[in-house]
Amino acid sequence: MGREQIEAFLNSLAARHLSASSQSQALNAIVFLYRQVLEQPFDWLERLDRPKRPQRLPSVLTVDQVRRVLAKMSGTELLMAELVYGTGMRIGECLALRIKDINGAQGTIHIHGGKGAKDRFTLLPRQLVRRLHQHVLSVAQRHKQEVLAGRGFAPMPDALATKIPRAAQSLGWQFIFPSTIARWNPTRKRWERWHASPSRLQRAFRYAARSVGGLPHATVHSLRHAFATHLLQSGTDIRTIQTLLGHSSLETTMIYTHVGAIYGGVRSPLDLLDIEVRA
Repeated sequence: MGREQIEAFLNSLAARHLSASSQSQALNAIVFLYRQVLEQPFDWLERLDRPKRPQRLPSVLTVDQVRRVLAKMSGTELLMAELVYGTGMRIGECLALRIKDINGAQGTIHIHGGKGAKDRFTLLPRQLVRRLHQHVLSVAQRHKQEVLAGRGFAPMPDALATKIPRAAQSLGWQFIFPSTIARWNPTRKRWERWHASPSRLQRAFRYAARSVGGLPHATVHSLRHAFATHLLQSGTDIRTIQTLLGHSSLETTMIYTHVGAIYGGVRSPLDLLDIEVRA
């Protein structure tokens, strides 16, 4: 394959109306082929124009809309949703929380291995401290029973299962939102309890949003968008929001300045005119 053939292939992807990310993925695969497999010069290949991804603004729920949706939820799913909205975590980060990650004294949550394998701290909402404590007590009670039965193991990251073998059975390493079932680990030859499935929260949130009605397209991730937008509207500086969200680039966080202006107190100049409209 030469430049002419590869350009024709990439142009055919655009003609099929594939998304910009799919086109970039195809180009990256070809670069990998030339660099790692064929070991041939590919300078001209890296100079090919990459398709630009469209910059779309997220749909953001208002404070009142978030309140109404959460009012339709209950139980553990409500606690999960409140944590996502109250901290700005991604759903995967919320479900992967372990008991040791909560620091009630400092009012912080330690997020491990977020997007890009980065750790960060976020704030712990004060009104969730008591309910979260009660929830952890119930998890601890069930965990104690499992340990007495010779189980109670949690999957460990990296090589910690070998370095600290007893940690997997300790309370601190248990997931805050554990799965209802345990899975057999053939390598460790033991039953381990992972965290709950994302579909559990997604399904509960989708049902609550539908029951409210009149909302823009909303998913659990919309709560993360709402967290950032509502913080911005309340006067929190953009750098702080960037840190809480775990964004590598400030440009990613800046998208909420556009959304915040629309949903905030900015008024159209037409509304400021003192005019009388006649039919």
